[in-house]
Amino acid sequence: MRKSMKSLVLAVIPGMLGILSGGCGDDKPEGGAIYELPDLPVVEDIHIYKAPLYWSVYEYCYEQERNGVSNDRMDIRPSEWDEILDWLAEDLKPSGYDMVCTDGWIPMLAKGGSPYMTHYGSTSVKDLVEKAKKRGMRVGIYDNPMWIHCSEDVLIPGTTLPVRSLRYERDDKTMNQGHEDLWFQWGVATHPGAREWIDGFFKHYRELGVEYIRMDFLSWYEDGRDRGMGITGRGYGRDNYERYLAYIAESAKKYGIFTSLVMPHLYYDAELESKYGNMVRIVADTGTGGWGHVSSNNRGKAFANWPNCMNQFDGFTYWSGISGRGKVILDGDFLRLNTLSDDNEKQTAVSLQLMAGGPVTIADQKNTIGDNVKFYTNNEMLSLNADGFVGKPVSRALGSVSSQTWFGQMSDGSWVIGVFNRNDAPRKYSVKLSELGIEGEYKARDLWLHADEGLTDVLEGTLPPHGCKIVKLNR
Repeated sequence: MRKSMKSLVLAVIPGMLGILSGGCGDDKPEGGAIYELPDLPVVEDIHIYKAPLYWSVYEYCYEQERNGVSNDRMDIRPSEWDEILDWLAEDLKPSGYDMVCTDGWIPMLAKGGSPYMTHYGSTSVKDLVEKAKKRGMRVGIYDNPMWIHCSEDVLIPGTTLPVRSLRYERDDKTMNQGHEDLWFQWGVATHPGAREWIDGFFKHYRELGVEYIRMDFLSWYEDGRDRGMGITGRGYGRDNYERYLAYIAESAKKYGIFTSLVMPHLYYDAELESKYGNMVRIVADTGTGGWGHVSSNNRGKAFANWPNCMNQFDGFTYWSGISGRGKVILDGDFLRLNTLSDDNEKQTAVSLQLMAGGPVTIADQKNTIGDNVKFYTNNEMLSLNADGFVGKPVSRALGSVSSQTWFGQMSDGSWVIGVFNRNDAPRKYSVKLSELGIEGEYKARDLWLHADEGLTDVLEGTLPPHGCKIVKLNR
């Protein structure tokens, strides 16, 4: 089942459904419940985090699958985790990459009668957390509270209800009547015990020492649709989906766990996701990576539902209207710098995440990263992340030259400006600070070159193909 979870989603191609120049879907998904429901919990003040810096198993699993390894045979053994954690602790943790995160593919198992996942393949989550903790690192987990890994006879924590009571029932109102759920047997948020089940999920992981949960396939729960695959399940409806997210936000805040919402449709300008999640995916899966994922796949297009944008640059640009300090974090998915062609592309890929206030999530492995550690560990660039900086493009119009200039202010009052070149040929640029509302002359410093460039009130020059220039301005 894990094989399908990633490989088929990556088959999404543009043009299967309507392409928009901007905006989100206009049709509100409906759906309902057969039970009398309590009021939704009121969850406030959840946007207190900066974007994480971490490493993911994604590339390892993705390439294993491409090489024909089936899900039931895919694994990272405890000894292999030791090697990974030793490498990360030595090469990347000193720069702030203090977390590892699991992903799909590898079996997610609930052993010993536990209601929730206890093992990621042959490695127990408890042991993995302990291994990481000894090296001063943390563990994030890829899981979803509505995926049920245990026996249906297990009781929902805090209730006398069996887990089977969370399953779909024929009287449930769904959006795609007559359709079965593809791959997943979802629990339903409107059923009795769902709130307790979700609370138990977060309590379980908090007790194990997990501080980050990455929850996938949300679009399939909301309306059971996927832009590339069509109908993927029953679709439990907008109201049901909001209840599901509200319960997640309530328990995540209670236990101090960061939530990453993955594969959401982001209907109505991400109304629900930005309210209930700490971070949201705004772009298609990384897949094979390359410049296509960074900038060129379906460049200049935004779609009505997931995946709304097919490259990171368009995703960050289009959704920049909902981000900012104290707001939801935009997630551009994983970076695989080993799949990019040259230093210019690598600097652009890292710079874009940091200028947009997104996470830098490394998927390169020890045997594929080569000399690319230096791009991930530029301390002057990473100071943006440490500050909680969130920049904005001059324009959100995806096809405009102005969308290739980003800027924002650090908490100490200094400014950071990023100028990008998405084109295959060199591009001249000229940015007057006054046009950005920055008056007077400033001392400019190139953050990639670590070089002071003197006083100026205008930035100008020529960018190489796929290159960028990131400048910090101080009085």
